[in-house]
Amino acid sequence: MIYFDYNATAPVMREAREAWLHVTEKIDGNPSSMHQAGSRAAHALADAREKLAAMLGCHPQDIVWTGGATEANNTVMHHFAKQLAPTEQVWVSAIEHPCIDDSSKHYFGKRVKTIPVTHDGVVDMEWLTLELADTRPGLIAVMAANNETGVIQPWQEIHAMCQAYEVPFFTDAVQFIGKLPCKGLGDCDYVSGAAHKFGGPRGVGFLKIPHKSRLTPLLLGGKQEGGRRAGTENVATIAALVAALETREKQIARNEHLLRKLWRDNFERELLRALPGASIVGASVPRLWNTVSALMPDGDRKHQWVIRLDQAGFAVSTGSACTTGKEEPSHVLAAMGIKGA
Repeated sequence: MIYFDYNATAPVMREAREAWLHVTEKIDGNPSSMHQAGSRAAHALADAREKLAAMLGCHPQDIVWTGGATEANNTVMHHFAKQLAPTEQVWVSAIEHPCIDDSSKHYFGKRVKTIPVTHDGVVDMEWLTLELADTRPGLIAVMAANNETGVIQPWQEIHAMCQAYEVPFFTDAVQFIGKLPCKGLGDCDYVSGAAHKFGGPRGVGFLKIPHKSRLTPLLLGGKQEGGRRAGTENVATIAALVAALETREKQIARNEHLLRKLWRDNFERELLRALPGASIVGASVPRLWNTVSALMPDGDRKHQWVIRLDQAGFAVSTGSACTTGKEEPSHVLAAMGIKGA
């Protein structure tokens, strides 16, 4: 089986497995315990926090460990629901992951304003510039790269605009991290990430928050993570997350992603040559090197493509794994003006 569904989840890397096994075998304690075993666990946790912060470019105490990006994203929305005035809006891009789209609507209802995207799937910066000149929302949420199309969003530019207007900026960087350099993400106010998207284990992620700021916890019942997230930290999976990202960052530093971008481009050319009528979504704008979103000529039979390719030994997807089972068209493609996909 040739696996092509890394945006859903990536196989666990050897370095991550080794880090998990080392901590599991050598460190038994609870990081909150005062005895020596607990101190060893706390030291391993602090070491992981420092390493991740260095890669993102932020202070170690800005990092909050979570059970994944879905929890991290819900935490941000929960926090602002408790902090914002009842009339303040939250602006969310039209292509966000369902956990941000759904949680923002849950907490803010009609106070959510949708940021449109262009036909290429990039946030409409002209719209955002004009709207910000007139209105100050309580939060702007735009992902760093889209999970369906791979289209990279201008998150640095949006963050700079938010700074100028003193609006908090939140970016879901789940698909971006581990594929492109993550240095600079730490400058953003809120950033979420998940280990299993870049070769770490499932069930662990992080939330980066503003330095020395308070966070209204989503989970209650303990003072872990400085009172920002209750629950005993899984030190082994956290160590594995960091090991996986360190490995990815080394590969990126060697420019291995540029070679893989060439592989992607060659694959797309061959696909379009072999299937007249097919097209590549977002082909004219910067995209993640690992992502190809293709509209097939027989679009109304998309599930048959998955079955046929699976039988031929290729694991692919028709869209976000988090929308599997839903019959509705992709909200991402719909926002781009692509009908019926």
